[in-house]
Amino acid sequence: MYQAIVSTQEDMFIAVRPGHTAAMQLPSAYYAELADGADRDESVPDWFADAAHQAWGIELDGRPVNDVLVVRPPSVSPVTYSRASWEINKGCNFSCEHCYLEQRPFAGLPLSEKLRLLDMLRDMGVIWFEITGGEPLIDQDFVPAYEHAHAAGMMMEVLTNGSRLYRDELLDAFIARRPHKITVSMYGASPETADALTQTRGAFKNAYRGLVAAAGVGLPLEVTLIVTKHNVAELDEMRAMVRELGLPFKEYASISPTYTGKGTTLETQVPSLIGKSDVFQGCPAGHTSFHVDPLGFTTMCKVGRDNPINLITEGPEGLLRLPAIADAQMLRTGGCSGCKLSSTCRVCRPMARVYQEAKAPLSHYCQHGMKEKS
Repeated sequence: MYQAIVSTQEDMFIAVRPGHTAAMQLPSAYYAELADGADRDESVPDWFADAAHQAWGIELDGRPVNDVLVVRPPSVSPVTYSRASWEINKGCNFSCEHCYLEQRPFAGLPLSEKLRLLDMLRDMGVIWFEITGGEPLIDQDFVPAYEHAHAAGMMMEVLTNGSRLYRDELLDAFIARRPHKITVSMYGASPETADALTQTRGAFKNAYRGLVAAAGVGLPLEVTLIVTKHNVAELDEMRAMVRELGLPFKEYASISPTYTGKGTTLETQVPSLIGKSDVFQGCPAGHTSFHVDPLGFTTMCKVGRDNPINLITEGPEGLLRLPAIADAQMLRTGGCSGCKLSSTCRVCRPMARVYQEAKAPLSHYCQHGMKEKS
């Protein structure tokens, strides 16, 4: 199995290794040398072996390029993107009160079309690739789809509730083809709390079992502590549990309406944590990244889903329209037109519109409402 990926990323050449933050930016001549070495079945050049040892602590001296590296050719697609996220299936084995997906149907492409979709993403230059859901690990085609994308030389991140991570077929797939990161959501520090929030009996037991199993085999894990009014009293215990497993974590409390504009999810938010997100600094969605739903419809991101493009029927050429679609969704329209506080706004325009469509109180997302509240 390969040790690192060498690829284009927009106008750069990079070398990356799954599970590691350290990366290399390569001069074009060095990229060409590695590509030629792969074509001629040569050994890894000394300069790359030295750099890989310094960055990742691995020994590549004298080893064939094709044995230890995936050297991806430059994209010849009419469009190029470096990042993509994919809802392999919106179906989920949890029914979380705060979920941004209003409906979670079990529906998706057949495996042959999933693999064709992944080939198109590879050919467009996608190297940073996130598989999400719903719950991706319950999709019947997850393992072959994951293996296909991994073999193509993508830095794989999987977003999961962790409830199936203990299963042998999944652990075996991740051990054999190491992901860049597995991000696991945590919903409480006790069965009573987590099972209530997810409205699923056994949610806590299975998710914690999955975390322990994945950590035990050394997979690159990160935990997201989902903070709601139902579990905030257990937040310290949640932190302690993750620290005991030796895992990094982050906290997420910015509960949003569903992307279709239903505001019932906001009832789960902790009032004291509303408006604590960082200032929005801009987003390249639609220009260097995009999102694909289970049926192959492509949008700028998970939230901004206007004018979806059917990647399956139109192919990459259809994405020539995506930058303009994204730019239109980023315009300040409606109640946000002419806002004098836009430079310190904490939400992007597509998210602000979702809040507006849900008729959410301004205090949930807008500085004007936060000022009135204070």
